[in-house]
Amino acid sequence: MSNKNYTLIFVLFLGITSCSKIEMKLPENPEESMREFVIQISQYAKQKKPNFIIIPQNGIELAYTEYNSASGFSQEFNNAIDGFGIEALFYDGYELPIYDRLTMLQKFSENKRVMVSDYLSDDTLFEDAIQKNNREGFLSFPRMSFNYDYTHIPTIVQNENSEDILNLKDAQNYLYLINASNFSTKQELITNLANTNFDVILIDLFFHGRPLTQEDLQKIKVKENGGKRLVISYLNIGSAEKYRYYFNNNWNINDPHWLVKPYKGYENEIFVKYWSIEWHSIIYGNDNSYLKKIIDAGFDGAYLDNVKSYHYLFSDNF
Repeated sequence: MSNKNYTLIFVLFLGITSCSKIEMKLPENPEESMREFVIQISQYAKQKKPNFIIIPQNGIELAYTEYNSASGFSQEFNNAIDGFGIEALFYDGYELPIYDRLTMLQKFSENKRVMVSDYLSDDTLFEDAIQKNNREGFLSFPRMSFNYDYTHIPTIVQNENSEDILNLKDAQNYLYLINASNFSTKQELITNLANTNFDVILIDLFFHGRPLTQEDLQKIKVKENGGKRLVISYLNIGSAEKYRYYFNNNWNINDPHWLVKPYKGYENEIFVKYWSIEWHSIIYGNDNSYLKKIIDAGFDGAYLDNVKSYHYLFSDNF
């Protein structure tokens, strides 16, 4: 082999090694990396479908330029999203103390919707949870003691109405149902959803491993009383789920390198390097990406879970 060929191979090796180091390097600002990730997801989705709704869940700090500060919006981030989902704001089995994030949510809700999912271990707290959220102008979905995993459709719809819901600001209530294990067939799920008057429905793209179709979505997008509603798909952007179409059963922690940490309490999920190019390509940017499948199915938006994975990754000696 000529010296020229040896040189070429060495240069290629250095290039690959260099790229690997860049990819493996931890972000200097974990929050900013997640903020940028959400913005990129939004830009891709809205390019494909201009009115597509993006709702991050938890991590309201990303909406601000300074942590725990209600002064100074991150303008690009806020322009990219249409609302914010929050779990356990007032209740997480028991009543929670008021944290700084309430102040941040109050400021944020002046222009956009806040959607709160409190967990109630005592069902008698239902009305109090509703009142606390109504007082702030937040949409409320109190999970009763039997509904910790978002498996049930409540019989009570708060602020029920027959209005057409054309954007998130119009909504007066919502349903959070991302676990369809209580339904034996897709038709049973669709029928039960169609026979409700929730303004917004959060569901999974997949039913028993198969994606919902545009025809399925059209049946769900009309409330029982005839009004139009929004149907939003769940999308986990902070951890890989072992039961998803993209997951290789041979994968494990650090193999591939962007699978980095077990998700305590969720044995079928692994925290990811959310800044990884490989992970980004799974989530958005190409025809086989998760987000493109959601858009193709006819969903009105995506509900981004584990946005706050930056906290869990870097708070425990990652």
